[in-house]
Parts: sequence; structure tokens; C-alpha cells
Amino acid sequence: MIIDSHCHLDMLTEHDSLDNIIQRAKENGVQYLQTICTRLDNFENILSIANKYDNVYASVGVHPSEVETDKLTNAQQLLKLSENPKIIGLGETGLDYHYNKDPKQQQAQIISFTEHIKAAQENKLPVIIHTRDAEKDTLRVVSEHMKQQTFPALIHCFTASKDFAKSVLDLGLYISISGIVTFKNAAELKEIVKYVPNERLLVETDSPYLAPVPYRGKTNEPAYTKHVLQYIADLKHTNLEQMAQITTDNFYKLFNIK
Repeated sequence: MIIDSHCHLDMLTEHDSLDNIIQRAKENGVQYLQTICTRLDNFENILSIANKYDNVYASVGVHPSEVETDKLTNAQQLLKLSENPKIIGLGETGLDYHYNKDPKQQQAQIISFTEHIKAAQENKLPVIIHTRDAEKDTLRVVSEHMKQQTFPALIHCFTASKDFAKSVLDLGLYISISGIVTFKNAAELKEIVKYVPNERLLVETDSPYLAPVPYRGKTNEPAYTKHVLQYIADLKHTNLEQMAQITTDNFYKLFNIK
């Protein structure tokens, strides 16, 4: 059984029906999916998708690139919205400085990120962390709050450095790998996948973005998780079935699925 730990089903509806998308996922061994929230004003749509399909879970949160227009004022908002049993994660949150160099806006991202962490410290749902060109601040925020009270978390769609990988692993975080690992120019990421312990790995598509080879450049979808997982299995010198079991077990453990 394969689990796509991070996809955006709400963004895929303009390409095909969700019934078709989820059926293709099942045909490729992808039995469970987590559809990720990026804006609180779209949360009800995200939740309705999760409620419609037995094999779909969801998260609640505000993407760092959305914090200026979709402000998260306090952790209590997240705690209330995450009471639904279909909500298993907080985020995606984190820091993205790739296009945003304004210190005030970066600080707004840090504040939002911190509120997600505070919610996780209370309800123990994992924080789904997006980090891009912000390794130093991401690590600082996570480390400071871990010292106060531990919380579960993962770095999704990992593209950072090996040093950053080592640091977050030392803090107890998980690392999720997307189709980027299949790209020719992802040499460092391939080495990081070999380095990360099997018991801390998850797999995702981040669809509709980042379709893996041989679908690069096309609309990504959960069915393609299988291609990402096969690539990881090859890097780890194991087979698809074993890697599927490992990443599924890790998903169940991190997201506390019974």
C-alpha cells in the first residue's frame, strides 16, 4: 500500500474529476492520500473533499506565501478547525523567502509558523513544514520551540541541504520526498535520500506540481506517487513493496492513524 502524504486535490479539479483522479491512484497502489490546506478561507472545501472520500485525509493551515492575505491570528483557530477526525495535520506552514525578501513579510511568516507550532504542541498533530531559501530561520524557529515543548513535524517536499537534513532529523522530524528526486539536476537530493534513515522517510507528489519523470512538465497527480517511491527504492537498494511498507508505516506513526 502506498500513501501520498501531501497533495492538493482541490487544485486538481480543474484538470479532471476527483473520482477519476482517486480511481487512478488506487489502480497504481495509492490507497490513501492527504490533501493539504494552504488557506483558511478554502478549508471548508478541503474538508468536504476529505469527508467525501473514505481514503482521503486533510490538513488545516496557512501556506507561508499566503500569510499577507490570509492572516492566522492565533493557534486557537487551528485547534478548533482541527477537531474533525479527518484532519490529521497542521499546515502547510513554514517559511518561503524565495520570492519574498521583505523583512516585515518574512516576520509575518514566522509569526504564522509559530502559531501552527503552538497548536501542535497542544493537540499533537504534526506540523507540515514548507521551507524554501529559509533554512536558518526554519531551523531556529523549530529548535526554539522544541526546547519549550516537543511536537511532531515533517519537512515536506524536501529540497534543502544535507546539513539541514541532519539538523531536523536530530530534532526528531520526518522528511518527505517528492518527484523532484527523479530530476536529473537533483544530485544533492538523491544523496540526501540515501542518507535519511528509512524510519524517517515519507513520500508525496505535491500534485498538481512537480510531476516525476517520466511525466515531468505535465500535471502531477497522486497516481504518480508510485514512480517517486520506485525511485526512492532504487536509491535505497530495495524494492517498491518494501519501500511502500516503510513509508506507509511511517505515515501511520507520524500522523497517529490507528
